[in-house]
Amino acid sequence: MNYLHIPLNLKSLTKHSPDAEVLREAENCRLTVRDLMKEERYLDAFERSVEIMRLMRSFSDYENVEFRALLVGVLYDIAELHFAIRDYKQSERELETLFRVLEVLLAHDAERFAPYHILAMELSTRILRSRKKAMEMLVRQQALTNQLYEKVNSGVVAATDRLVDSLCKTARLIASAGDYRAALKFFAEAIKYSKKRTGKVTRKEVKMSIEMAEVMMRIRAMRPRAARLLGAVLPHAIALETIELEEDILALLEVLSHDDEREPRWRAFLTKITPARRAKTQKDK
Repeated sequence: MNYLHIPLNLKSLTKHSPDAEVLREAENCRLTVRDLMKEERYLDAFERSVEIMRLMRSFSDYENVEFRALLVGVLYDIAELHFAIRDYKQSERELETLFRVLEVLLAHDAERFAPYHILAMELSTRILRSRKKAMEMLVRQQALTNQLYEKVNSGVVAATDRLVDSLCKTARLIASAGDYRAALKFFAEAIKYSKKRTGKVTRKEVKMSIEMAEVMMRIRAMRPRAARLLGAVLPHAIALETIELEEDILALLEVLSHDDEREPRWRAFLTKITPARRAKTQKDK
């Protein structure tokens, strides 16, 4: 479970005004929520988050940027907490609200709030139970994300790393469950975002491409594509002097080559022995 820290600019408010006090108190309460989440005291953390929302009602201007920035943090906490206590439906609702608030903040200051938008995308890949919903959300937010990369900063890079790692983790879990085509979509998104982050092919993209090819190999019709993908990333592995990745690629290409040669013989062999086995079993009976 992650904590989303959003520094607030309280200088924009009168120093001892009621609004400034509301934000300060709410920030302190969020720190308590963070500590409770670390201790896995989720119900206590949820109760404190509800108190923060009650406190925020007394703020005079709901359009205020700092108020909305705080609201993003609280919504992120509540979405995480609903998921932790297995109220998945409500967690997904909080996520939708989180994106709506973030879209307004991005229009105001994309450079400041871009990292939090990407971290919200990372959160969605973890809490959305339907992989179809997760992919639709990524596509929906894609146009906005493309604009964010025009103003790349260190916060965007760090947030994107987390998003890429989360997408890869999701892809591996889906592949382990046997849904290979869905897993490939998540690997493709991870590679795409990773390339945007760096602007070039690095060791990380090569490694993800190898993992993607390994999943493709499990679908017979996609084995030629797997070979093409491996062939495309091999020059990058050589240029990066990543010997272990280069060896992995060559080994997989060798497997694909032998597989194509032996598949008809192997199928013929299975066809030949299966009836014999069946006949032997009946004879024994």
